[in-house]
Amino acid sequence: MTTKELANWLSNPAKSQPLLVDARSQAEYAVSHLKTAVRIDAIAPDLTPLLTVSKDTPIVVYCSVGYRSAILTQQLDAAGFECVFNLSGGIFQWANEGRPIFKDEHPVKLVHPYDAIWGKLLKADYHA
Repeated sequence: MTTKELANWLSNPAKSQPLLVDARSQAEYAVSHLKTAVRIDAIAPDLTPLLTVSKDTPIVVYCSVGYRSAILTQQLDAAGFECVFNLSGGIFQWANEGRPIFKDEHPVKLVHPYDAIWGKLLKADYHA
């Protein structure tokens, strides 16, 4: 799923809203994330936050650029979730396009750059 598709989906209150899942580390999530996103680490996934979620609930998973979220998307699919999407370009592309990011319900401008190499995909203005 593209960032534009997700933005359009989130801006349409008449459409059933997806559950947003952040597949990054706690340190990355603590800097900023998409509003309402729950964090599930792709490296050591604990699906407990999804125990009460219906298997047909739409879920959009993202990470920095899309690699870790692709892994978690496959794991959710294997766990029986029926409508799981990976956000292409991740939070880096989302932020680079000027879309809203949050920390503790408050809008922010900074994103954790993951590391020096991958951080080059994030505009310098958004580096935490």
